[in-house]
Amino acid sequence: MTGSQVVRVGREGPIGRIVLQRPEALNALNREMVRSLSQSIDQLSGLDEVRVAVIESASERAFSAGADLKERKTLPAAETETLRKELVLMFQMVTLFPKPLIAAVHGFALGGGFELALACDLILADETAVFGLPEVSLGIIPGGGGTQALPRWVGASRAKELIFTGRHIGAREAERLGIVLEVVPPGEAVNRARALAEEMAQNAPISLRQAKRAIDGGLGRSPEQGWEIEDAAYKMTLATEDREEGLRAFAERRRPQYRGR
Repeated sequence: MTGSQVVRVGREGPIGRIVLQRPEALNALNREMVRSLSQSIDQLSGLDEVRVAVIESASERAFSAGADLKERKTLPAAETETLRKELVLMFQMVTLFPKPLIAAVHGFALGGGFELALACDLILADETAVFGLPEVSLGIIPGGGGTQALPRWVGASRAKELIFTGRHIGAREAERLGIVLEVVPPGEAVNRARALAEEMAQNAPISLRQAKRAIDGGLGRSPEQGWEIEDAAYKMTLATEDREEGLRAFAERRRPQYRGR
């Protein structure tokens, strides 16, 4: 794997891996980590060999505790604004990552750490996971997409309750609310995420990307608009070699060998 001291990036077969590794600060999002995350997302976006990716943590205690408030206290106003722009761009890059992206969460996922998980397609968590957007208790609001992403996961009413109170929720409550796909025993989130990624990666890469495009593009749209988006995405799969391979494999009763073409 490659990357910086605070984020490692690489792949194992068709599975991309982004590993947060700033354990002494609970993976708090400082400037170096924000920039490294952006670079990692950009790198995996351009690798055709990567079909699915997982964001995970090397810290024993946290996925990410959010923004690095100690660093922010030392920054002049102009630098703070620059960092915020970089932070927002990073979250946008994660949200718009064209391939399925899974967050494997254990320990704290607070503030920007929770927003990072919400920017992924799926969240798997172990029983130690704790989620929350406590920004209002610090005199600000979620600024990494949390006010937009959380209502899409849980609905406006529940999102407002969680954001207005800033309270923390455990893995089981997050699962009940539909934030977490599955809760696993302590230490198993990464293994489960990789297993799910491997299952997804057996499918046609173009189909995976277009299915994600159709789902995300249709959210919040009228049924008619959603149908148009789905139709456009479907048409992108029709002339592919993978579609022909899928049909041949079905007729021959074998597993298809997709090449992303």
